[in-house]
Amino acid sequence: MKGMIKNMKSMNNMNTMNNKKTPSLVIMAAGMGSRYGGLKQIDPVGPAGERIMDYSIYDAKRAGFGRVIFIITDAIAAQFKAQVGDLIAREIPVDYAFQRLDDVPGGFCLPEGRAKPWGTAHAVYCCRDLIDGPFAVVNADDFYGADAFAQTAAFLGAARDGEVFHCCMAGFRLVNTMTEHGHVARGVCAMSPEGGLIGVDERLKIERRGDKVMYEEGGAWHEVSPEATVSMNFWGFTPSILTEMEAGFPAFLDKALKENPEKGEYLLPRKIDDLLKDGKASVKILQTDERWFGVTYKEDKEHVEASVRSMKDAGLYPEILW
Repeated sequence: MKGMIKNMKSMNNMNTMNNKKTPSLVIMAAGMGSRYGGLKQIDPVGPAGERIMDYSIYDAKRAGFGRVIFIITDAIAAQFKAQVGDLIAREIPVDYAFQRLDDVPGGFCLPEGRAKPWGTAHAVYCCRDLIDGPFAVVNADDFYGADAFAQTAAFLGAARDGEVFHCCMAGFRLVNTMTEHGHVARGVCAMSPEGGLIGVDERLKIERRGDKVMYEEGGAWHEVSPEATVSMNFWGFTPSILTEMEAGFPAFLDKALKENPEKGEYLLPRKIDDLLKDGKASVKILQTDERWFGVTYKEDKEHVEASVRSMKDAGLYPEILW
């Protein structure tokens, strides 16, 4: 325990210095969309060929973020750099982190037949040698809106770790994150009166059923408020959180390799939930009324394109971003 406290204090000293830096935007772009049926993170949706992540980068840059770190895989590296990274690097400094199955602590071996990435907390873990200041983490294929980036940048500019890690999460209204073309998985948040995150209930199957929003669990359907606050995997962290990502990975692997060696995932929301339960972190929910857009299914693309067109017509974005 004394060693952990000493290490926390050391990381806090580093955090105090590094929070003076402009925050970095970490974009998780390594996954293939199984329900979408392709490499959706580089599929264009804007009239000038922009991808969803282009709008996130544009919003982040004008909010004060100073660098982008793309998390990708070796398999898509050449295509990704040619179609996305090289263009973005003209506008803002770019780095790459590679999510590799064999990026595990010493003493662990890759299980036979494993092809699935180790999950979103592992993706952040893969950035550990690139991050030395405050940072936000987002999905490549989700549109979050300018307000979410502005609030996160303001939080990160003031965040200082004390006895706990001080984090933030953009909180969206569930009704603003639904698709008309199937079910979605959402983390439904429990909040304190002060707007802090208490916990996240992962609902893997939420959909509209008649005039209600409902989720399926254990073969039964349950109603959920369309105004419930949900996580869309938009997080803000001080750099010291990386010590916990690294420290928790071996314990995850010990369990996953025994119970689910081919599909077990080290997930960011679950890791944050564990830190909350252990009293190691606080998470401020930054409530936003922005409407989420995403391409969970191929049928969603037409709606996203129309939404982007509408925002450009309203003057929220220039006709050509870059």
